[in-house]
Amino acid sequence: TGSTDTAVSLRPQMPAAIRSNGATSVALDIKVPDRDLPSNSFIRVRGLPEAASLSDGFAAAAGTWSVPIKALPHLKINLPPALTGQQVLTVQLVSTEGVVLAEGQSSLILAAASPSQPSPATAAPAPAAKRDAVAIGKLPTPAKPAPKLAPEERQRGEKLVAQGDRYLESGNIAVARAYYQRAVDIGLGLAALRLAATYDPTELERLRVQGVVPSPADARKWYERARELGAPEADERLARLTN
Repeated sequence: TGSTDTAVSLRPQMPAAIRSNGATSVALDIKVPDRDLPSNSFIRVRGLPEAASLSDGFAAAAGTWSVPIKALPHLKINLPPALTGQQVLTVQLVSTEGVVLAEGQSSLILAAASPSQPSPATAAPAPAAKRDAVAIGKLPTPAKPAPKLAPEERQRGEKLVAQGDRYLESGNIAVARAYYQRAVDIGLGLAALRLAATYDPTELERLRVQGVVPSPADARKWYERARELGAPEADERLARLTN
């Protein structure tokens, strides 16, 4: 019963249901106990739509992401437009040895925007001060819409990214970059984001990658490419890199 009690006390807490209501980014509100956490434990999220991503962490496999505990307060799910359906998310607390210490579940309900929400065509325009700031370069211009890929192209690109993730996880950066580059050539924004992360000093430190010299210039180049391909996290990463 001791192990059962431990699993209950460490169980991640989250809403029973998370609803997108047509949004392309929704908060993934996960809370873990403030104490008694094993050193360097992390959160694993299973059951995400294959086309979705998280604002932090990295994909360990299709629909599965590993996230550091410190990233939980601001964690979001990035969703492609017009995605509908329902997914069961399994959130696990995992030790550095890969042992699942506790887990919980939530339903991710993907639905179109409710009628009360303004459509893009009728939404209120941005304030003049913000429009002017964008025009003179004080704020980044909005990210471009993701290019439309044929289903077979997207599937091929996502498989390449998954292969790159496996090599990244094992520390083989050169091979991981090669797979990411091939997926970028297909037009997958997520691949450009992953490729940029292999040069980003902050991401390399977070991933605990050893023996790789960071290159902010290369990171910026690939984050900008990710932005061109519609990756929603690219703006935030570019801003952080500049700061």
